[in-house]
Amino acid sequence: MKALITGASSGIGKDIAKALSQKGYELILVARDLKRLEEVKKELSETNKKITVISLDLSKEENCKELYNQVKNIDVLINNAGFGDCGIFSETNLEKDLNMIKTNITAYHILTKLYLKDMKKRNSGKILNVASIAGFMPGPLMATYYATKAYVVRLSESIREELRKEKSKVQISILCPGPVDTNFNKVANVKFKLREANSMKIAQYAIKKLEKGKFYIVPGIDIKFSKLAIKIIPTNIISKVTYKIQKKKIG
Repeated sequence: MKALITGASSGIGKDIAKALSQKGYELILVARDLKRLEEVKKELSETNKKITVISLDLSKEENCKELYNQVKNIDVLINNAGFGDCGIFSETNLEKDLNMIKTNITAYHILTKLYLKDMKKRNSGKILNVASIAGFMPGPLMATYYATKAYVVRLSESIREELRKEKSKVQISILCPGPVDTNFNKVANVKFKLREANSMKIAQYAIKKLEKGKFYIVPGIDIKFSKLAIKIIPTNIISKVTYKIQKKKIG
């Protein structure tokens, strides 16, 4: 079995690589930071010799297509590369916003589409798009990030129904965690006041549910409850609550 993981140099991506490595997967690890990728490979190579690292900036459309041309016949695609930012929408850096959209949306879109076509031809394969509980709600003070995750959720939900109607054996899933203890917080310029989940536990849970064919993969009772509450509580109230939570992150 061969798995391609983006954003594999740290955080959830790195830990998903560890979880799949323990199961004997051949791994293709992708991220911008080649040094950190090599460190991950070295760490995993004691038990897994089937690891390839590829340094690419997936915020560039041509690099996404290049990756697809380099790596074929994968069984599992893990779209995980991404980052966030925090602040008032009119004041956050426009270039960072656009780079976030390219990384969190465009890269997911391109890789999902290209690899899905191949998987449908074989009638096998799994795609895990790493989203967030943020994808189900408005996110004042993190507007762009929440919007990118909403895109991932809706895109994946739509593809799932298309595959169901076609009676395809290809599977798509979304991982929707809450706050996780990773490097994300430094990049997004936030400090969570809420309990942060352990990244390795999230990764192991995600792979377990992916293998069972679960679509919504929501780790933690509290986050499951939050997802349920979002369906019931009016959007304007959720916006007010979310604003207060984000405000605490900024400090």
